[in-house]
Amino acid sequence: MPAATVKRVTAADVARSLGLSRATVGFVLNDTPGQTIPEATRQRVLAEAKRLGYRANTAARALASGRSRIILLVLPDWPLDYSMRSHLDEASLALDEAGYSLVTMTPHPGGQAQPLWETLRPDVVIGMTPFDAGRLEDMRASGVQHIIPPTAAGESGSSGELGYAEGPRLQIEHLLERGRTRLAFAGSPDPRVADLVDQRRALASRTLADHADTAFVADAALTEQNALAIVAEWASIGVDGVVGYNDDIAALVLGAALRTGIRVPDQLAIVGHDDTPVARLLVPSLSSVRIDSAGLGRYLADLALSAATGSPPPSAGPETDAHLVVRETS
Repeated sequence: MPAATVKRVTAADVARSLGLSRATVGFVLNDTPGQTIPEATRQRVLAEAKRLGYRANTAARALASGRSRIILLVLPDWPLDYSMRSHLDEASLALDEAGYSLVTMTPHPGGQAQPLWETLRPDVVIGMTPFDAGRLEDMRASGVQHIIPPTAAGESGSSGELGYAEGPRLQIEHLLERGRTRLAFAGSPDPRVADLVDQRRALASRTLADHADTAFVADAALTEQNALAIVAEWASIGVDGVVGYNDDIAALVLGAALRTGIRVPDQLAIVGHDDTPVARLLVPSLSSVRIDSAGLGRYLADLALSAATGSPPPSAGPETDAHLVVRETS
């Protein structure tokens, strides 16, 4: 036999049980501002609603108010590493405390799923990287009112870069200060982060050209399979400093150097990026660029809330800065 349908408890049921008007109960359950409901009455309504098992009809409430209290975060197709997890955890917590839900989605090339901005009607759509013009147009056509960043990739004001994008500059400056003159860039072969690797390489290259009027003497994407051969080749051409795309890649360089008898940092100085727990646990410990991932998550939440509520946007604070943490590899 089919399961019996359970009737949803409504505000009208609560009002009928208490002998109050539906308007009064609605004001209380919707927390309507500007109403002078006695506190005793408000508590009676809330207690009776709980006893009867009343649950707000969020879809109807969103339709009536024009607000879903959902923030949609569109992620690039990057690995969900330590920094990204910290970022998302803190953003989700900050939004939850403000009464909003954080929903994430990752569009994939050739994907056929309907975009969540069409089905969820989010109050704000925010991207970790700028959207292309076509996607922006699609969002606006779907009725999205608030999009961050609001301009397409490549347009004026679309970069959204904060201080934390300066990590490669810090890596280069530190190695130069240590007297290293023949530098190599260690990248990742993961196609999902190709754009990010390119961005970090480009900034590192510009810094190297500006400060030392030179370029990287070597550049390679490292894997567990090729790291030994690449690092040995770098040693043979006199590489004395390595800029790692991130800590995982820098750790591959360090492991390969130690296995081939290269002294770190005497012969080869290594600097990673992101200051993940592995940087502190390695022996020798890895110098790295620290980004306040949790702070950035809170900043992201504040940006979204300012758009959703019409409040002034937050000012970028120390959480958007990058800092070099010097350890034993440099």
